[in-house]
Amino acid sequence: MAKIAPVNKNILIVAGDPSGDLHAAGLIKALREQDPEITVTAMGGVRMHEVSNRFLYNLVSVGAVGFEAPFKHFLLWFKLIKLVRRYLEEKRPACVIAVDFYGFNHQVLGLAAHRKIPAFYYISPQVWASRPGRAAKLAKLTKEMFVIFPFEADLYKKVKGNATFVGHPLLDLMPEPVKKDFPPADGAWRIGILPGSRKTEIYRHLPLFVKAFYRIKEKHPKARGYLFAVPEFPDEHIVTALEHAEKYWSKDIEIVREKDYAERAKLDFAFTCSGTATLENGLLGVPMAVAYKMNKLTYEVAKRIIKTPYISLVNILLKKPAVKELVQEKATVDGLAQEAFSFINNPPRMQAARKELTGLRTMLGEHGAAERAAKKIIAHLS
Repeated sequence: MAKIAPVNKNILIVAGDPSGDLHAAGLIKALREQDPEITVTAMGGVRMHEVSNRFLYNLVSVGAVGFEAPFKHFLLWFKLIKLVRRYLEEKRPACVIAVDFYGFNHQVLGLAAHRKIPAFYYISPQVWASRPGRAAKLAKLTKEMFVIFPFEADLYKKVKGNATFVGHPLLDLMPEPVKKDFPPADGAWRIGILPGSRKTEIYRHLPLFVKAFYRIKEKHPKARGYLFAVPEFPDEHIVTALEHAEKYWSKDIEIVREKDYAERAKLDFAFTCSGTATLENGLLGVPMAVAYKMNKLTYEVAKRIIKTPYISLVNILLKKPAVKELVQEKATVDGLAQEAFSFINNPPRMQAARKELTGLRTMLGEHGAAERAAKKIIAHLS
């Protein structure tokens, strides 16, 4: 039986990107299942807004990403930090829970520590990929960290942090991989287009991905494109992102917004922006080409501080180039299309890739990540 939560049952949860928003919403639901009297104040996105008692600000809509983000959004971030500070001082929540999004959340944790309010991290930032020195800072600011990759727990323990591997929350959201035959009997290849979740990512990747899809369409007239969009980015913005490639936009591409991954699981291949989407595709067994383009300044900084040899979570976990990565000037229509055809024209390779990718499920723990984290948080506070 779960322990009873403290008299003060208000919890502040902060997330700043779409994937964090999704998983934070799952944690909020799990906390309430443990104790229905818990109230949640949230700063995040639309998914957290739906399940929280009080919502402070849609931080996800800001779309802050990249090394220049703190400078571009300085005035807004200063305003939001003041909002959090005032909230902590007036409401004194039982705890603060940060979800990913280091740039903003490490400041929130500092505010909580200064006021002796216990703090937790659910889904720690990927400090291992770029700036491992941040791990020690986060360890000092948190009572416990709930990490979603098995190697992360050891990283934090080396800097005297209290870290627990709870499994990956995507395991609770992913349907089983769809069994497929290649080539499809009717020749209607299902091609995914996943340009990212932030405005800058979508504007850089969407025209490339759509043009690459039409290279496939030229050879396979019945091919269909499925453009997966996040709630924060409406259809009219997608059309705007394609204004320089307008002739490529037609009824051949369907915009998809879904919560259950049912359409994603049916894909044969996907053009994918680096990020959580690569892992989602992998767990569903969808082969892909991964691309990422950024402004020149961000890229030059990234080259100097990124510590991993790969940018996609699939390759990082498998420790090899299981999926093709096309970064910066290599992210071209020709490169994307060529990689797609290397699978479409080779059905045995397609099946072998699907088998390898779905094997990632065994590396990410067991179902119930949010529930395990929720139980431990309530236990700490009781």
